[in-house]
Amino acid sequence: MHLSAGFSLALLGTAANIACGFSLNPSLSHKNYLSLKKNDSLPSPIGVYTNQFNHMNTLEKIRGGTNAAGVSELEAQPSGGFGKTAASLWAAGGVVMILAKSIKRILPIALEPFSTGAIGLSRFQLGSYIAMCLWFAYVEGYKGFQLKFSPLVVARAQTLKPFNGSPIHHILFGPFYAMGLFHATKKRKIVSWSVSTGVAVIVAAVKKLPYPWRNIVDAGVIVGLSWGSLSIMIGWVKAAIMGIDLKTDPALPESK
Repeated sequence: MHLSAGFSLALLGTAANIACGFSLNPSLSHKNYLSLKKNDSLPSPIGVYTNQFNHMNTLEKIRGGTNAAGVSELEAQPSGGFGKTAASLWAAGGVVMILAKSIKRILPIALEPFSTGAIGLSRFQLGSYIAMCLWFAYVEGYKGFQLKFSPLVVARAQTLKPFNGSPIHHILFGPFYAMGLFHATKKRKIVSWSVSTGVAVIVAAVKKLPYPWRNIVDAGVIVGLSWGSLSIMIGWVKAAIMGIDLKTDPALPESK
């Protein structure tokens, strides 16, 4: 029992280090996006906003004017609207589906101690079960996902433009693009790949734990992943549907 508990604590320490490295500081907004926001708030000349028609003309001048056919460039870009929303939904939703698949796979193991015929948990083990869920909720769910990884996923998903600028492989592999596994800054890719590798190592190690310690750790993992999935979905609705700026740096590589 002491050996199993010690092994569990070692795994927790490793998981804490990985969770703290979920993301770089995501507090800075994308430069081009802020520039557009700034332009939208520029004061108008006298008389420009006398009616809705003049208001639309002014926005066209600010955002690039009109093309030869007299259509504003903003309207002529097919990258917005449904196409962009669908691409961002696939990218962010794909990450949620990956997490949901993991939750579905380990949920029966986490609930095994409470199933009929299973060996019941002692008071110490039950206390460890509850503490593990709370610990993962804070470290993995709140600090790892909600504050860092989830905003990054949503911000990167919002940069996808299926008909204007985004390569086809960015769209096809949207979930992996959103996680920062490619087409990201060097630091972001290092962090993303390190986290992915670290999680795989932890999963392999947890499988070797005896009953009920594997079940206890899996319960905590489910709480963390569930929190993370929910935070990604809420963040996507805020950004894509409600148009709220999450003020998150998508960690895109600098254009050469």
